[in-house]
Amino acid sequence: MKIPRPYILAETNWKEALKHDYKIAVLPWGATEAHNYHMPYATDNYQVDFVAAAAAKLAWESNTKVIVLPCIPFGINSGQLDVKLCMNINPSTQLAILKDTVDVLLRHKIDKLLILNGHGGNNFKSMIRELSVIFPDVFVAWANWFQAVDWNLYFEHPGDHAGEMETSAMMHIAPELVLPLTEAGEGKAKNYKVKALREGWVSAQRKWTQVTQDTGVGNPALSTAEKGKKYLEDCAKNIAEFLVELADTPLDDFYE
Repeated sequence: MKIPRPYILAETNWKEALKHDYKIAVLPWGATEAHNYHMPYATDNYQVDFVAAAAAKLAWESNTKVIVLPCIPFGINSGQLDVKLCMNINPSTQLAILKDTVDVLLRHKIDKLLILNGHGGNNFKSMIRELSVIFPDVFVAWANWFQAVDWNLYFEHPGDHAGEMETSAMMHIAPELVLPLTEAGEGKAKNYKVKALREGWVSAQRKWTQVTQDTGVGNPALSTAEKGKKYLEDCAKNIAEFLVELADTPLDDFYE
């Protein structure tokens, strides 16, 4: 029998929640999109939920009262609207969700929120700025879980989407959902012809089906569950350390 984890809101109950003075909320945010031929549409959600729970467990064991909210499963996928059943929500929708979420947290005296992002198309920087105006007494931060450590320490060809990094992670998290790598495409991707876009100092939205034939960007051929396990553990450890330090830092004493 699985014991409900008190730091996972979706699992715990009101009786248990009343016992705890939660200091920080973590909001996992993913996406529902194609991940090459060999991985599920919910890959980003599985990954960010896993890392959020693993980080929260470590923080909880350090007496940091953190609560992980249910994952938001849709992200910004406006460049993939022609990919079958790739789900898109707009940035304005994300901001509306965040406003309502922060309002609830504030009512229950939780004044610190980490948006833990699992999808490269999501960007919360401008939303955090607006939230700081609407809710000046709440600290909101966001982090891409997959950037908590350096990819290159774990993978030879990490890839941008459904490559060695994501495939290895899913092989550890949910191996039953990953097809044999012989089923995967090579994840070949085209780059921009325009020099500034290619160099990355000018940004634009990629038209996904013009960039890649199999929806992947990065070759998953060298993926292993062992690589994914180590990478995920180290990401969770760094995120947990941040949560503990954030909980211990008063908002009125935040700067050196």
